[in-house]
Amino acid sequence: MSGNSELFPCGRISRRNFLFQAGGGFLGTALGGLWAQEGEIKDAILGPHFEPKAKSVIFLFMCGGVSHIDTFDPKGNDHAGKLIDAVGFGDNQASMRRPVIPCLRSFTRYGKSGIPVSDWFPHVGGVIDDIAVVRSMWCHESNHFPAVIETCTGHRGRAFDHPTFGSWISYALGSVNRNLPTFVNIGRPSSPVQLTGGYLGASVAATPFQAGEIPIPNLHPPKGSSSAERERQAQVLHEMNQEFRQRYAVNSDIQARAKAYKLAASMQLSAPEAVDFSREPDHVKELYGIDRPETAEFGKQLLLARRLAERGVRFIQICNSGGGNGGWDAHGDMKTHEPLCRATDKPIAGLIRDLKLRGMLDETMVVWTSEFGRTPWSQNTTGRDHNPKGYSCWLAGGGIKGGIVHGATDEVGYKAVESPHYYSDLHATILRQLGIDHTKMEIPSLGTVSRLVENGGPIKEIIS
Repeated sequence: MSGNSELFPCGRISRRNFLFQAGGGFLGTALGGLWAQEGEIKDAILGPHFEPKAKSVIFLFMCGGVSHIDTFDPKGNDHAGKLIDAVGFGDNQASMRRPVIPCLRSFTRYGKSGIPVSDWFPHVGGVIDDIAVVRSMWCHESNHFPAVIETCTGHRGRAFDHPTFGSWISYALGSVNRNLPTFVNIGRPSSPVQLTGGYLGASVAATPFQAGEIPIPNLHPPKGSSSAERERQAQVLHEMNQEFRQRYAVNSDIQARAKAYKLAASMQLSAPEAVDFSREPDHVKELYGIDRPETAEFGKQLLLARRLAERGVRFIQICNSGGGNGGWDAHGDMKTHEPLCRATDKPIAGLIRDLKLRGMLDETMVVWTSEFGRTPWSQNTTGRDHNPKGYSCWLAGGGIKGGIVHGATDEVGYKAVESPHYYSDLHATILRQLGIDHTKMEIPSLGTVSRLVENGGPIKEIIS
């Protein structure tokens, strides 16, 4: 027996490499998404399955749980002070009785539709005729981290490392602009799960962007390096990667890193131009509130989102007030919502107006949501607890009906009672407008079939 046979009794393959190669069958479909645009697998992109109404999605995620009762689902104060059946906070789901706390907001009916909107969102109220408000969302999880996982992946827990929603879209549709990512995240998320490609592979994970002169840290090459030198380095790296990929094909992180460097080379020219606001007229900047300290940061993020959508980025996720439990987590006092609403209201309305003026709203969907809502009661304070049983989201553009309200919570805003919609229904709605049949969004993974939407379907009542 030769030395090689002693080292590799199954032939010239080590046991580790044998397991890598054998495992390739489980994740082959996921890896196909990484290589499709290189021409190696022609049919890896799943869609579109029919003519899309939307080309891009700007997904506004308010981290921490926005109170629907104080924003888009007015209930009045007829029940204020009355004891109602309630549950404990977070993991403590023990039954109890709690008094309903009053809502201190005033609501105004806006537009031709006359939809009531809180005084915390007067600018959004001004564009309500372009918005479909869904007041009957629900999910299972009542703590922030698991609820974020559920809402961004469509699944509870991470037993199979499910990809986030934007990664599914990136995988299904591929890139429009090869010099920019398909899935971009702006702002600090509540959880890294909001950025992950999961079993679809790291190459479809979110690329972090930021408004300003440097959209991505370390994007620019070192000073003094010539383009010819970088081209020679890229060619050598490409040759090395080819051999390396054959040996470790199942390791999507390695392939994703190689693809990321290739994309970074293209973004060195495209990304700085995308974040350059110098040619934007002052009236556009004012529309987003960039001229005001309280709205400047979020306004810049939304203007960047519009510019990325113009350049073919398919899914732009904007996480507002993320980190920890999220800034919208209002247990102590509902007044903590006020500065967050003030910071986001004018930029959001400005985005919708700007898209409409440019003729982009028909093909760009704007979605506003959170991981759950907030309860009618509190923990003996003037704040509200977590409420996954009933809350609001809204959508605009991309073939969505404007100026309508769909679904309802009960008389105190606790449970969704009319046309309840699980988060998968929101996912399926967005997919449909992008031309994707949600029932075909599945891949073999880890010996089973994994799907984005297990149950449910599009919210047909809000689709034009």
